[in-house]
Amino acid sequence: MSEHIVTREITCKTALGKSGIPGFDYCMNPYVGCTHACVYCYASFMCRFTGHQERWGEFLDVKVNFPEALKKQLGGRTKPKGKVLIGTVTDAYQPAEARYKITRESLEVLAGYGLLQPHILTKSALVLRDIPILSKIEGAKVGFTITTMDRNVASVMEPGASAPQLRLTAARQLIKAGIPVWVFIAPLLPGLSDSPEALTRLFKALRESGIDEVMIDCLNPYPAVVSRMRTAYRRHFPEAQPSLEEYLSRPEIYKEEIYDRIERIRNRI
Repeated sequence: MSEHIVTREITCKTALGKSGIPGFDYCMNPYVGCTHACVYCYASFMCRFTGHQERWGEFLDVKVNFPEALKKQLGGRTKPKGKVLIGTVTDAYQPAEARYKITRESLEVLAGYGLLQPHILTKSALVLRDIPILSKIEGAKVGFTITTMDRNVASVMEPGASAPQLRLTAARQLIKAGIPVWVFIAPLLPGLSDSPEALTRLFKALRESGIDEVMIDCLNPYPAVVSRMRTAYRRHFPEAQPSLEEYLSRPEIYKEEIYDRIERIRNRI
């Protein structure tokens, strides 16, 4: 990951948006961009709306008035209620959150509001900081995206995120605090994280951590994502390049085979 992150402080008019994701009524994104710099990130399409010339992972816009905008929205005549997913095109707990505390202050607003149930999706152990607030919000839930337990693969494919083992350690602490946790295995990385051995290791780790709710998704082959993936594979994992190309050429066959493989593994462990 680049050490030179271009950071801007910006303001926003609204904080709470309608969600198009099934199961969620609203979404919240306290930042624009994400310095986790995941190679496979679909949200990199946001680049063209930001005015930044930097590559995905090398810029961050901080919505400094986000908690205030949220409080103003919730104080209006219409009272939003339901489930809100925090972090749909950014990670609400990326490194800058340790300094800015935008997500923390927003959770405090939600805790005082009471009609919205926050569901957080993150790759960061920083979420542990906010256990005292999350514990006060009925229906609060935390999801961790985990693509692999291989630290070498993770360091290349998601260089700015907490190490996979740290995410699982954080998950155990959240569960111990009474906060429900789920895991999103996404995306499956052809030739890197989808072998029977890699999947068995991951599902055993999830089971040992007390995580039963798991969602899985394959790689979204957007052109920009495919370009970055091919570059990363050629440079770091040339032996897995044929697996990536096979997936890209036959995604439906791959999905059928991989979901069958996962089902067998989950039934065995």
